[in-house]
Amino acid sequence: MQHHQIVIVGGGNAGISLAAQLLRKNRKLDIAIIDPAEKHYYQPAWTLVGGGAFNINDTVRSEASVMPKGVTWIQQRAIGFAPEENRVDLDNGAVTYDFLVVCAGIQLNWNAIKGLPETLGQNNVCSNYSFNTAPYTFECIRNFKGGTALFHNPSTPVKCGGAPHKIMYLATDYFRKHGMLDKVDIQYWSGGSRLFGVPKYEKTLLEVVKRGNIKLHFMYNLTEIDGPNRKATFVGFGEQNKGEVKEVAFDMIHVTPPQSAPDFISKSPLASAAGWVDVDKGTMQHLRYANVFSLGDSAGLPTSKTGAAIRKQAPVLVKNLRAAMQDRPLTAKYDGYTSCPLVTGYGSLVLAEFDYDRNPAETFPFDQSKERRSMYLLKKYLLPLLYWRGMLKGRA
Repeated sequence: MQHHQIVIVGGGNAGISLAAQLLRKNRKLDIAIIDPAEKHYYQPAWTLVGGGAFNINDTVRSEASVMPKGVTWIQQRAIGFAPEENRVDLDNGAVTYDFLVVCAGIQLNWNAIKGLPETLGQNNVCSNYSFNTAPYTFECIRNFKGGTALFHNPSTPVKCGGAPHKIMYLATDYFRKHGMLDKVDIQYWSGGSRLFGVPKYEKTLLEVVKRGNIKLHFMYNLTEIDGPNRKATFVGFGEQNKGEVKEVAFDMIHVTPPQSAPDFISKSPLASAAGWVDVDKGTMQHLRYANVFSLGDSAGLPTSKTGAAIRKQAPVLVKNLRAAMQDRPLTAKYDGYTSCPLVTGYGSLVLAEFDYDRNPAETFPFDQSKERRSMYLLKKYLLPLLYWRGMLKGRA
């Protein structure tokens, strides 16, 4: 059985960034990354792909090309954990560790919506939440001749909480630019109780909604899609609308699949009641197993699950993991920082940055709640470079 000093489960943004940063501190560390993936994706650009403003092929590279030099890559699936024995079970065998970091991302539950898997990518049913389907979103927008356009956001946590409505703003702007806005009924159906959780940014987004004459529906779950007959079924679960069933005819619908911790995590001893890795929200150390840590979308951290959050989590985890390896106290604390670049149209963006307390934590010396072209250019051109050349190399 293989043994490694540090085993990282997950070779996405979090796992690669963390390994690269650890090796920059100490090239002699024995680190293994467990991930079966052949490809590595820059997912934040898929919103722009869905809006026809980014080439899908520029969002993918081989996993081998981003794997840090000096890391042992175990190209298998992790299927379970035995933390009492310091063991990760694999598809074929197992590996033991001194320290474990779990960052296996988030699971997209397409099957949770009846009829969705059968109709996704056709019948004007689209989603930016997959490399294979994001380009079809723009086909739906570009070929739209008018009628009802639905945009859906589930009640579960999702990666990048703003993405389900960012594509709605892009579509609205596209319809406006093509003189079609008066022919379109745009509706947002959300499992949340409000448009955005930080009032400073929500105020601007509500102005964008008003500008596009978008109708908002909160506290509804999408339960079924009938693609051929273009019907979506929503069921209310709020105090005012509990059990209320709404069957809505559509001419296009953008769906965000319900999401959860991966099954092999949620069914493991590492999970909290909600299924995520049960860690301290400051140190990111497991609450029951001192040699286990977590970051990224798998971690039970009460903040928005974004790449920007990982950029702030990784340096904290590096400090705390190195302290734990030397039996020193864990003093570094993550404050919940996350960021959501809220695209509000072609060439306009609100750069939302905030912490655990939903207080703005802004980078720039101007009011980031305003729509700005500069911030759109940052998202489209600078952030992808920062990702491939900075974060994944352990430099950012």
